[in-house]
This record gives sequence, C-alpha cells and structure tokens, in this order.
Amino acid sequence: MKHLKDDSRFADFVADRADALLRYGYVLSGNPHDAADLTQEALIRLHRAWDRVRRKQDPERYTRVIMARLHISAWRLRRREYLAWDPPEGAHLDALPSDLEEGLWQALYDLPRKQRAVLVLRYYEQLSDAEISGVLRISRGTVRSHASLGLSKLRTTIAGRTAANGSAR
Repeated sequence: MKHLKDDSRFADFVADRADALLRYGYVLSGNPHDAADLTQEALIRLHRAWDRVRRKQDPERYTRVIMARLHISAWRLRRREYLAWDPPEGAHLDALPSDLEEGLWQALYDLPRKQRAVLVLRYYEQLSDAEISGVLRISRGTVRSHASLGLSKLRTTIAGRTAANGSAR
C-alpha cells in the first residue's frame, strides 16, 4: 500500500511541475527537443530515488540539479555537434516573444553550453556561486569566469543588435 501512495505522490508531482521543468530544460538547452529529453531523463532518475528525495529534499530542486548535470554531460559528449530543428506546423499557444526577448534568447542560445548553464543557474534559478559549483561540479572560480565571459558576450551581442536595428531604421 505504501508503494501505491508514493507512486501517487510522484504522479501528482509530475502533473504539477512537468511544465515548469520543461521550461527550465528549454532555458538550459535552447531547444525543445533537448528540453524534453532532459525533463524525461531527470524524471526517470527522480522516480528511482523518489522515496529518499521526498523525505529528505525538495524534489523539484533535486530534479533541476539532475537536469543541469545531464545538460553538461551531453555537452561534453557532443561538444562540436550543432543540432537544429524546424518548428512544427500548427498553432502556438504561448505568446510569441518580442523582438528584444527573441534576440536575448538567441544570444543566450549562442553562448557556449557551460556559460549558458552558469547564467541560467545564476539568474533563472538564483543559485549562489557555491551552489552552481556543486551542481556543475566545477570550481567557484570557473563559475565566476563562465558568468563573466557569458555576460560580456551577451552584452556585446545585444548592443550590436540594438545598434544594427537602430541604424537600419
């Protein structure tokens, strides 16, 4: 009976948080296919550890840590591979991003994976450098370096796009 109750709690967690986790996967990976893969694999791993995680930790935080680590592991495996996708035909239910937001998402996507992961963990997840260091298994100095380089690239890219759009008018 306890097993069924735990499965019910896990199912409730997935029903409540799957969309948020999928959005987090998208922010990490930059595309919906990798986001879905990250979310699915993280939920599989969470299910295996559900009893322990539910009692001792915040399940969503645990899942997000898994997703960040999976993202970095995938990056290491296919460091030079560039995946592209064509948007599916059909209706889009979410509001489309503004030109400024679209430019920011593209600039974020264009960053190297580790820089993007550090910025997502710092500004989207609001983790400290020490927490990011633990999640990504890199030193605090490397976290700060990736954050600094990533922010510098974002600023340069956004400034360049803004100047180009201003001169095109």
